[in-house]
Amino acid sequence: MKFNKDIFIKEATDFLLNCPMNKIEKLDDLIIYDKVIFGFASSEDKLFEQLKKEKAIGPNHRTPKEWMPEGRTVISYFLSFSKRVRESNRIGELPSTEWLYGRIEGELMNLEMKKFIIKELEKMGVTAIAPTMDKDFRVENRKSNWSERHVGYVAGLGTFGLSESIITKLGAAGRVGSVITSLEIEPTHRAYSGIYEYCLWYRDGSCGKCIKRCPANAISEKGKDKDLCAGFVDMTKEKYDPRYGCGKCQTGVVCENRNVLLRKED
Repeated sequence: MKFNKDIFIKEATDFLLNCPMNKIEKLDDLIIYDKVIFGFASSEDKLFEQLKKEKAIGPNHRTPKEWMPEGRTVISYFLSFSKRVRESNRIGELPSTEWLYGRIEGELMNLEMKKFIIKELEKMGVTAIAPTMDKDFRVENRKSNWSERHVGYVAGLGTFGLSESIITKLGAAGRVGSVITSLEIEPTHRAYSGIYEYCLWYRDGSCGKCIKRCPANAISEKGKDKDLCAGFVDMTKEKYDPRYGCGKCQTGVVCENRNVLLRKED
């Protein structure tokens, strides 16, 4: 069966918009995500090897081939938080209720998207896995052996910002997911060459709004202090358990739901 990107993306979008897990009934039928975009990368892309460097993630980060020897393509996607989720989190120093549900229940929806993609690929007679669902997936010292954001960068979804969020054409407020498959799919063209190319601060110093937005003072002109960020998120878990999160650096900023550096036709 021939793979058609357009049909695949339409079916995945329909699944997202119609999946019951993308709606929170107790919050007046809050829609978590309203859009999804996809990027595709060759499993042999040299950038995957670059992620093993200490200045990137580290030697424990696996390449697609290490996860799945027969893998040919990495399918990466970005789920964009709905307007209601985003707008609610622009106010105050603590995460909004809508954002907390988006962070936790939204990740369960992300899991369902991965399952859907794997199932659709298996219908085509090919194999597929989601590394973050694998028994060998690990997070140690705040670093994982499969970083969804970095994979998104390799797959052409976008670049990083000062806050270390990935900035896509749909902005930074959302979640990233990925699946590795044995199916060979034409890679997405990366419209950038630098890891911070879509960040206005790194480009010309004209933004830096996320510095002021961070309630933990974890973001500065030099970058992000991951320990300060994590400490604040840990505090929210104590306060809102079982939910937690922040997302202030992804909301109330110019890159919240768009990339101002991309033309409309991009």
